[in-house]
This record gives sequence, structure tokens and C-alpha cells, in this order.
Amino acid sequence: MIDQQIEIPTKDGHTTTFITHPERGGPHPVILFYMDAPAIREELRDMARRLGTSGYYVMLPNLYYRSGVMELGPIPPDPEAPERKRMFGYMNSINIPLVMEDTRALLAHAEGGPAARTDRVGTLGYCMSGRYAINAATHFPDRVKAAASIYGTHLVTDQPDSPHLAGQKTRAELYFGCAETDIYAPMETIEKVRQAMENDRANAEVEIYPGTHHGFAFPKRPVYDRDAAERHWERLLSLYSRNLSS
Repeated sequence: MIDQQIEIPTKDGHTTTFITHPERGGPHPVILFYMDAPAIREELRDMARRLGTSGYYVMLPNLYYRSGVMELGPIPPDPEAPERKRMFGYMNSINIPLVMEDTRALLAHAEGGPAARTDRVGTLGYCMSGRYAINAATHFPDRVKAAASIYGTHLVTDQPDSPHLAGQKTRAELYFGCAETDIYAPMETIEKVRQAMENDRANAEVEIYPGTHHGFAFPKRPVYDRDAAERHWERLLSLYSRNLSS
């Protein structure tokens, strides 16, 4: 595997991006891995590497670069902790239009390298970034062929870019992996997503992971569920294999 961390120019500056891909056999389909609210950390780099070993050019960008931060360090569970309040401030400083501009820059960079192919792109987002992964499929429909939201938040809003409306705008295969217990995406929200996908006859699956809580796929979280996490890896790799292979 080849790992590198580089500065990619964007409309608003430069985003520090971790890239990992196999040494041989390229060019490899691109997977854009959008970070969750606690930001870039080794846990996410390891997850990117796991994707990369299956034959992908994985890009993990820092989405908080506009605020001049990258790694936030440990986030206490106490909602009143200053570190957590700071994290939510950074999370609220970005939105779908900004991240789609960053996505455009990431794809432009990937186009210039021999190790990547950008005609078949996959996206992946956890927590706050589930909406970004799904929106990438609607903003770049000719490139993004598969998008996955894992316990994504803000899946149903009153805005035209609400993720639950994505089935009307893309032919990409969409996957929503949802925790059974999730205060950020309660079951009534998940059912609205499921119903919208069915009504729009989208190429989509909405799956609930029984007995899990928000964050179940992250090995460093107290709510980590090994069986569910491995199931989610199987779902992701199958999704990308179906849609990104030539």
C-alpha cells in the first residue's frame, strides 16, 4: 500500500488529505471518505487503508480546514465539555454546498494522477457526513456510482438537497446503514428515508443494524459492535464491487 498526506487546493484554501491505494494494479477507482464530526484521526486512516486494500484509491480530506484545524484529539462524552462544544462549532461551520466544492477539488486532483480513475467513484460518510456522501451522488451523477451513509444525520430536511430526495436525482446505488438506537437519526427519520426511496424507485437499500447505537462501526468508541461493524464492511465492499468495477 502507498500512503501519502498532501495539500489539495480548493476554492477556499487547501485541504490536507490522506490518500491510500495499492502499490500495483492501478489505476484504481476513487472512494471519497468523508470524516465524521470528531475529525481526522488514526482510526479513520486505518479504515481508509482497509478500503484501499480492496483495490481503491481512497481520499480522506480534512473538512475543517477553513477553521484552521485538523485533528481535535479525544472528545469527552459530556455534552457540556468545552471540547465537545468546540467540535459542534466546527461541524456547523460546514455544509453541503461547501463540501461539494471540496469534492470537486478532490476529483480534479485525482484526475491528474496515474493511480486513480475518476469515471467510477464511490463515496462514504459517517454521522455528519452521511449527507455529504449521498449528495455527492446527486451533484456528480456522471461519476459517483455508489454512495453510502452510515448512521448519517440530517437525512430528512426541508431543503432541496435533503438526502431523502436523492433517489430522484441519481442512478447511483445508495446505501443507508442505520443504528437501531440513534438520537441523531431516530427511527421515524429512517422510515421517511425508506419510504422516499421506495416512492422514487431508487436503487437504494435502507438497513437497520439490530441492537446497535450511533457510532457502532468505530473501533475506538464505547458503542463499538464488532459483528455489526464487520457486517457494514461486507455491505460496503459489496456495494463498491458491484458499481465500481470495470
